[in-house]
Amino acid sequence: MKVVNLKQAILQAWKERWSDYQWAINMKKFFPKGATWDILNLAEALLEQAMIGPSPNPLILSYLKYAISSQMVSYSTVLTAISKFDDFSRDLCIQALLDIMDMFCDRLSCHGKAEECIGLCRALLSALHWLLRCTTASAERFREGLEMGATTGEKQLTMCLQRLNKLLSSTKNRALLHIAKLEEASSWTAIEQSLLKLGETFASLSNCHLQNQAEECGTLIRSIPIMLSMHSEQLHKTGFPTVHAVVLLEGTMNLTGEMQPLVEQLMMVKRMQRIPSPLFVLEIWKACFVGLIESPEGTEELKWTAFTFLKIPQVLVKLKKYPQGDKDFTEDVNCAFEFLLKLTPLLDKADQRCNTADREHAPWLKSAENANIQPNPGLILRAEPTVTNILKTMDADHSKSPEGLLGVLGHMLSGKSLDLLLAAAAATGKLKSFARKFISLNEFTKHINAENSKAASVRALLFDISFLMLCHVAQTYGSEVILSESSTVGEVPFFETWMQTCMPEEGKILNPDHPCFRPDSTKVESLVALLNNSSEMKLVQMKWQEACLSISAAILEILNAWENGVLAFESIQKITDNIKGKVCSLAVCAVAWLVAHVRMLGLDEREKSLQMIRQLVGPLYSENTLQFYNERVVIMSSILEHMCADVLQQTATQIKFPTTGMDTMPYWNLLPPKRPIKEVLTGIFAEVLEKGWVDSRSIHVFDTLLHMGGVYWFCNNLVKELLKETRKEYTLRAVELLYSIFCLDMQQVTLILLGHILPNLLTDSAKWHSLMDPPGTALAKLAVWCALSSYSSHKGQASSRQKKRHREDIEDYISLFPLDDTQPSKLMRLLSSNEDDANVLSSPTDRSMSSSLSASQLHTVNMRDPLNRVLANLFLLISSILGARTAGPHTQFVQWFMEECVDCLEQGSRGSILQFMPFTTVSLGAEVGDGRSGALCCPLGCYPTF
Repeated sequence: MKVVNLKQAILQAWKERWSDYQWAINMKKFFPKGATWDILNLAEALLEQAMIGPSPNPLILSYLKYAISSQMVSYSTVLTAISKFDDFSRDLCIQALLDIMDMFCDRLSCHGKAEECIGLCRALLSALHWLLRCTTASAERFREGLEMGATTGEKQLTMCLQRLNKLLSSTKNRALLHIAKLEEASSWTAIEQSLLKLGETFASLSNCHLQNQAEECGTLIRSIPIMLSMHSEQLHKTGFPTVHAVVLLEGTMNLTGEMQPLVEQLMMVKRMQRIPSPLFVLEIWKACFVGLIESPEGTEELKWTAFTFLKIPQVLVKLKKYPQGDKDFTEDVNCAFEFLLKLTPLLDKADQRCNTADREHAPWLKSAENANIQPNPGLILRAEPTVTNILKTMDADHSKSPEGLLGVLGHMLSGKSLDLLLAAAAATGKLKSFARKFISLNEFTKHINAENSKAASVRALLFDISFLMLCHVAQTYGSEVILSESSTVGEVPFFETWMQTCMPEEGKILNPDHPCFRPDSTKVESLVALLNNSSEMKLVQMKWQEACLSISAAILEILNAWENGVLAFESIQKITDNIKGKVCSLAVCAVAWLVAHVRMLGLDEREKSLQMIRQLVGPLYSENTLQFYNERVVIMSSILEHMCADVLQQTATQIKFPTTGMDTMPYWNLLPPKRPIKEVLTGIFAEVLEKGWVDSRSIHVFDTLLHMGGVYWFCNNLVKELLKETRKEYTLRAVELLYSIFCLDMQQVTLILLGHILPNLLTDSAKWHSLMDPPGTALAKLAVWCALSSYSSHKGQASSRQKKRHREDIEDYISLFPLDDTQPSKLMRLLSSNEDDANVLSSPTDRSMSSSLSASQLHTVNMRDPLNRVLANLFLLISSILGARTAGPHTQFVQWFMEECVDCLEQGSRGSILQFMPFTTVSLGAEVGDGRSGALCCPLGCYPTF
């Protein structure tokens, strides 16, 4: 009766000319509760009434469109209703049905039970069959019309082909059709027969364009049965994003790092992911060329070229020394090279970045600032021996021929020679030696004998050039390159002291009232008098180190005098000209203090300090300057731009730095304004997950977010994103990408992941559902990879990129996991529970850390090390889970974790993380395998071999 009433309601709506929304309101009044609209076949009833006449009823069609848009009817019932219409001669009706399909066929979805999802697949298959029949009928009418000299049917045929192509071009739709094929083999047979008939019909047509469209649709339909095999083959060919990202990370952020840690990390990735050697080497080369192609123009290009052509060959030499089984590594490299030669578009792009002639046709690679240099491999290779020669020259006695040394330094400053030489030195591990030579040269200028004006000029220039070069190196490659070894005894060099206490860096807040900015008052007074009264800076007997330390207090005196009206702006101009006129280092030291000072001022107090910075950043246009002044100003302006970047952004101030030929700051200010950093993090991760690889810009965004949000925030939110993913191939890709992203600070991320995030997930029953397969398997794999990487490398030195980050206090791991076992640790409190609560893990009192580990384990493992303690407590938690009364996804997670540990175990390695596993875990694991539903088996049968 309800069906009868439904048709009567539709007719009443048509007679009374209800609008679409009035119709929907009245329908809900007529049928308030009970069966759904799909059960009542609303879509079919509407179509049946709309298609009674020779043309469709527009009013009733508007009701159907409203029902689709408001989700009164499901997509599956609409598709099923359309597929029942078989009068293909009624062009207007067919056009209306095709338009309805257009509303949703590119965004098919289904909400409800699994049966309804399968119903959508079947309905889509019926719709495909209908479309094929409709297209064939239209083609036959078109052919008959041509025979009679008419062109009837062409419009409808074109429309059918377009809708067919649109439906099939979606991978998602083809996947749904694949499911339907598996469900209904007989229906798929009908599809194949219709496809054959379509091909025969189009073969008799002379229209090539329509034939090509039909062939494309046929190809897509024929690809549906082999989708899974094609997809797995494609996955096999897509490369290895972890290797790619590790190489990109090293080339972008750690050019000065030692080679051995990179080699060991790459080998660990190769073993953990079981990457064949030829594809492993190929991925390294691909990452190098991609890094070069992506790099910002200028210095970053030079750094990438040096990394690719100087550092990576040495890395390959070291990789050759690792055992490769029965295969010859040289053969693997040759095989990888053959693969590389087939990647023509990649090689063409890289060649364009390195080839002068090609850059002429690429205006975006030929800015005025960088027109005099390109990342030519030949230049980089020639720069390497030049670095060695310069180091030998710098070893000579400076006092014997300071003018000759000055000539060498002057040549280094010209054009891009300095950046070229620094890149070559960084890639070959000689940059620290380079920096030490300039430290020594800077210290040499302290020694003042009886000197004439020429000797004083040479000494001033040697001080200035060495100071500027050291600042430039510190900003480009990190301040840790400059610092002496901790074991070095004796007086700390002047530049090291100034850099650590006075030089602004990203994330470093300076106190303008620090004692380092408040030297001897008499020296300050004499410097103020010299700057204010002299027509130019004196050089003879000038102690430049003292002047650099005194300039901050002198600037404060001058600022106070200016603000109180004692000095006019003309006097300030004269003073700033004196500061930057001879020795650019004084301007650098002055701006370094002004940057710290501006941070502490209120909004209405900054104007004069910022004006003084503006006066200092520009060059002095005068003939009475020292040698190489223009070259020194280029470096000075670059240094000052880097120094001022943070404070100018924070104070919303603009200062125009002169166009000097140096690069603009690469990878600066990457985060979008006024957007929460969590949104940025999830957005950028979604982008790299979809692409399947991490690019250089994304690496810098992730690094910035890690620095801003902290390690726990960063790691926790990315793990949440991993646990949201339900597509198996995407979870595996996410693990590879997350591991490479975590390499930004692997040690600290591992401590957070194993010491905080995993215990919280494993001990909270409300979160156990998130540990199911596939995200649970993926997280277990990620945790093991991070644990193995950190454990194998944590005895070594932290990389330069990790030293650069100013650490926040993440956690006091000794208090988290106290050494005294009578003290309950946080983890043990998580494990303790009310015995009556079956959903919370229990902790046997006899399973403390010292009693769970064997005597040999306690003697050989340093339990004061944070990573060791985190690992020991994690395995203690695993033991507790295996001994608990409740099995669930968390128990399955433990099995996956242990299986991954065993899979990644390397024979002859320097100890395994499995050594932290209590002996009790073996028997408990066996109990779980034998006594809990038969679903789990003990993964620890090989434990005695560890």
